[in-house]
Amino acid sequence: MASRIVLQQQNRGEAVPGAVKQKRNMAPEGRNRKALGDIGNVATGRGVEGKKPLPQKPVAVKVKGAIVAKVPPVRKPAQKKATVKPNPEDIIEISPDTQEKLKENMQRTKADKDSLKQKATLTSTLTARSKAACGLSKKPKEQIVDIDAADVNNELAVVEYVEDVYSFYKLAENETRVHDYMDSQPEINDRMRAVLIDWLVEVHQKFELNPETLYLTINIVDRYLAVKTTSRRELQLVGISAMLIASKYEEIWAPEVNDFVCISNKSYTRDQVLAMEKEFLGQLEWYLTVPTPYVFLARFIKASPPDSEIKNMVYFLAELGLMNYATIIYCPSMIAASAVYAARHTINRTPFWNETLKLHTGFSESQLIECARLLVSYHSAAATHKLKVIYKKYSSPERGVVSLLTPAKSLLAASSSSVSSGRSDLAKSTKAAATSSSPMVVVGCQRCHMYVMVTEADPRCPQCKSTTTRKMT
Repeated sequence: MASRIVLQQQNRGEAVPGAVKQKRNMAPEGRNRKALGDIGNVATGRGVEGKKPLPQKPVAVKVKGAIVAKVPPVRKPAQKKATVKPNPEDIIEISPDTQEKLKENMQRTKADKDSLKQKATLTSTLTARSKAACGLSKKPKEQIVDIDAADVNNELAVVEYVEDVYSFYKLAENETRVHDYMDSQPEINDRMRAVLIDWLVEVHQKFELNPETLYLTINIVDRYLAVKTTSRRELQLVGISAMLIASKYEEIWAPEVNDFVCISNKSYTRDQVLAMEKEFLGQLEWYLTVPTPYVFLARFIKASPPDSEIKNMVYFLAELGLMNYATIIYCPSMIAASAVYAARHTINRTPFWNETLKLHTGFSESQLIECARLLVSYHSAAATHKLKVIYKKYSSPERGVVSLLTPAKSLLAASSSSVSSGRSDLAKSTKAAATSSSPMVVVGCQRCHMYVMVTEADPRCPQCKSTTTRKMT
């Protein structure tokens, strides 16, 4: 057997004789070794002393039959953050004399600006004078009061929808508005209508019904008479049948048919009342949800602001307007707004009209003046009028005796001047008609609210040139 060469066992860490001495691949002296950063068997790119470092060659890796070159990652040296040195601040020392000079310059500049503002040119002076003469000078704007603020927590007030509701009422009142119908009624005139309404107000008070019932009753009567010719004998039947329908619509406990038969002194039978009720609903096509003046009165009084005295005065003037046929040319919202305006004049509540009322009513003061004068004229004549049910109703202490108050003198003075001018115009038209060969007739102009004399060939009003005239009855 061949003899084996026995190598002398060397201890780990001892130098092998004849071998080239290499540096240990360890962390440099003076710093600790980082975890997984300075492991001894990881090549750091540092070669043997005295020799060139070996170039890093890619290692071939076989992936699913294909040989892919794998380049070992090269660690980039950490970049040092550049430190920016702050620029030295320039410190300016201000002496006390310099500060005083700066203050003086600032005061002079301010004084120059004030003097320029105070200098008034000729143009600005003339502009200010013209604005003052025309009443266009700056005045504090009136604040619009939120009349629904107190009812925010009241679910029945429907504050969220109240504006939309009254916008709908404004549109609907034109669709259901009653126009002049007396010319189509051969046996009825405006005087007979006033007698009927005066009696219905008394019946309404006797039965202690709601105010809505009275206003709806008059609306139903006018709408029925506008489409159906009625005899004088059936006029009272029309009134009690209309109140029966309105009571069923508005009241919780409506009066019975026999109650209306008895209160009419049994002038009509039960069957006649029921037949007329059926006739009403057929002619009106069961359309009873209409905006009456009371619907707008409730809103406009709230914007006034309300108190018991002005509230009773508004209702008094509104009911006087309902009784007189001349107010039929006005829409319900205008009658309600004019009643509020005339009531504020009567009680002397200044200002008579403000921005809050203008916003909620939709009418300016100039638009209401004619209708308001008409209502005040009815108030001034109520004490001597033969039909005194409304006058007596509002002369009671429960109603604040508002009918006994003096009518608005400012509106009456304007209305009397218009009446006197109307009389002079009537005299002029009479003289002019005398020279004409065409026969003359006396007509009432519904727009001017006065009687004028016209020819049959030309029935237009000589004042407004309107054809809305009708003959005297």
